Amino acid sequence: MRARIKSSLGSVPYSDFLVYLMGPYTTFDVADLVPDDVDPDSVSLPAVSASDDDLDAMMGTLRSIQGSLRADPGVNAFLAVEPEIPLDEMDAASQSIAFARASNATLFVVPAMGDKLGVGMEVGSVLEDLDEDGRERVMFAHEDAVSSAMIRSISQRWDARVVSYEDQSELLDEIRQFVADLMNRELYGDLPRKTGE
Repeated sequence: MRARIKSSLGSVPYSDFLVYLMGPYTTFDVADLVPDDVDPDSVSLPAVSASDDDLDAMMGTLRSIQGSLRADPGVNAFLAVEPEIPLDEMDAASQSIAFARASNATLFVVPAMGDKLGVGMEVGSVLEDLDEDGRERVMFAHEDAVSSAMIRSISQRWDARVVSYEDQSELLDEIRQFVADLMNRELYGDLPRKTGE
């Protein structure tokens, strides 16, 4: 999967350091996240939606962060839409898990807009799949105005890093610090380097 992701991205100084950048930028069928042994019709699944303006703003935020990370510190930041894996080949939930497994860092960014159910379910499914080393590579960043029991449980249940931010400048500072820490830990042996295809 790493090779497939890298082949869909341009060259940057640290091309082997993959940063999967996620946010509530799209809608998907939450029934895909229901376990196989549970009938989706037997549970209540709220609609996951956001207005077109919210979706555009969220995508703009993620694209801006992606561009900033590709420039400084020069890592291969990517969004789920870039490897262009068809949903009939791999559903959205499975893609999120595969991208997180393949990445050196996974960043969930949640601004105070739109419906957060989808990203909350993705966070849970990704973190539940990862081992301890993988969870150390995850950061959940939410705008100050966003709070929920799910957000509070992320650090308690999975010991993943959770930060809040006031504006995009503060968000970028938090993200860059997190990425730099992971790069240093990989370089000096505290965290295994991500390799493989």
